[in-house]
Amino acid sequence: MGNATGSTVDDLQAVEMHLWYKKFMTECPSGQLTLHEFKQFFGLRGLDTGANAYIEQMFRTFDMNKDGYIDFMEYVAALSLVMRGKMEHKLRWYFKLYDVDGNGCIDRHELLNIIKAIRAITGNENQEVTAEDFTNSVFDRIDINGDGELSLEEFVAGARSDDDFMEVMMKSLDLAHIVAMIHTKGSGGEWRQRPRQRGPAGLVRRAGRQ
Repeated sequence: MGNATGSTVDDLQAVEMHLWYKKFMTECPSGQLTLHEFKQFFGLRGLDTGANAYIEQMFRTFDMNKDGYIDFMEYVAALSLVMRGKMEHKLRWYFKLYDVDGNGCIDRHELLNIIKAIRAITGNENQEVTAEDFTNSVFDRIDINGDGELSLEEFVAGARSDDDFMEVMMKSLDLAHIVAMIHTKGSGGEWRQRPRQRGPAGLVRRAGRQ
């Protein structure tokens, strides 16, 4: 796993680690989560091509050693990062997730597909602010050199210097609702529907448990 996950994993107390391990092994007795199991884990079925591609990219991002599986330490590292990681680390993780082709930049097409996929997954594809308009507004704000691509530096600096963009990032493109699904699944109760709130981009985020 390397040193990249050490600091976040070490922050977890033993009791919490044991709880997460129990939940993980209940859902995945083999200790290695495949892509198919990953989709089942979220209850994601019947997704369109774009949404499936997004979920597969998320799987690859969580699979830090690129062996085709998510093991327990990768699972914990992902949960810890998204739930309590430092902002700098979160933004870098988001960048890696959105940079689908891995060329070190996010282009309009990549960001547009991500937004469409998230809307499809949450069932909120018909919004007043179109995915295209939202994508254009992001690039207008933070694509400093106007080359149609967001470098890591532009992405991180843009989020840090622009309060509106940061709000969009953390509310509209937040993955916390997905991570919460992992964290609460297997707790012994039925899934509880949570109230939904719309973010600035017309995407949906889930509020806390009732």
